[in-house]
Amino acid sequence: VQLQASGGGLVQAGGSLRLSCTASERTFISYIMAWFRQAPGKEREFVAAITPSGGNTYYQDSMKGRFTISRDNAKNSVYLHMTSLKPDDTAVYYCAARRSSTASSSMYVQAGYAYWGQGTLVTVSS
Repeated sequence: VQLQASGGGLVQAGGSLRLSCTASERTFISYIMAWFRQAPGKEREFVAAITPSGGNTYYQDSMKGRFTISRDNAKNSVYLHMTSLKPDDTAVYYCAARRSSTASSSMYVQAGYAYWGQGTLVTVSS
């Protein structure tokens, strides 16, 4: 599966941004999709995940209420809508895919995903 992320950019604190990730795989509906991020000098961390049908979503606690993950299986795409952005949200955001229909604890860690996009940079200015 090849993943192409886009939508990053420079935004002021308090602003919003929507990231997109498109997959090459026609069986996109077989994959749990997720977003991770990596800030400068920090480890990559889980942001959000969504099950194949889109019926269940999962978030890192600090992002609940500000970030929304969604998907459009007809377009082989997953999205991350980010609001009330803070300078601490500055990072490279990566989309990831795992071939599974069942949520599990491994969904929250990098090792749980076999496929990764190239990342898109989000910079939030104060």
